[in-house]
Amino acid sequence: MKLSLVTVVYNAQDSIGECIESVISQNYPDLEYIIVDGGSTDNTLNVINRYRSNINILVSEPDLGIYDAMNKGIRLATGQFVGMLNADDQFADTDVLKSVAAAFEQHNTGVIYGDMDIIGQRQQIIRKWRTGPCNDNSFNFGFMPPHPTFYCKRELFERLGFYSLDYGSAADFELMLRFLHLNKVNSHHLKKVMVKMRTGGVSSKSFKNRIKAWQFDLKAMRKNGVTFPLMAIILKPVQKIFQFF
Repeated sequence: MKLSLVTVVYNAQDSIGECIESVISQNYPDLEYIIVDGGSTDNTLNVINRYRSNINILVSEPDLGIYDAMNKGIRLATGQFVGMLNADDQFADTDVLKSVAAAFEQHNTGVIYGDMDIIGQRQQIIRKWRTGPCNDNSFNFGFMPPHPTFYCKRELFERLGFYSLDYGSAADFELMLRFLHLNKVNSHHLKKVMVKMRTGGVSSKSFKNRIKAWQFDLKAMRKNGVTFPLMAIILKPVQKIFQFF
């Protein structure tokens, strides 16, 4: 079973090396690794080129942002299943992709997602993002799988659409809503910490960005049939409180 993994990057010279090393340390042999660089102006490409023999496809050119770059990577992918690993993130251990492939084979499902730790500068765990099975009402109550753990059949993008650039920093949330909630794609929760993500995403860098993110979340919920979007928009951040304990 061939897995395609896409990493998008722009000016991440301090973290891209650890990201790539966590990929090449995976003990799953049938992996296609794709890196899409947005035309970095720092030392990012020099770091990437140290690992060039472990990268199947490398693209470096300007893009329209992180989700446009993800779409480029997906269109280049040839694996049966596709996942993303951000340049600031790393796999939690060496058998993540092996576990993902085994779960797809065992459960015969369209989507696999798991759990994630959010870490600080000293690798300390700040939040433990633990989720669970997704049912018909999950997104109505603020449910959201951690996107860096989200893997799906590649044909779903062709059938249901790619990441939409109309939702800003919530494009990943909108896609998961579209796949899992609106179109009822079968999914399986892999009860395993798959990714360590560095704290400090774009949507959380300022209060203004957070307000924009909520607006995009609300737009995505309304577009994809969430029953009570205003209630869900309140419950979505409330669920994060329990991740600190």
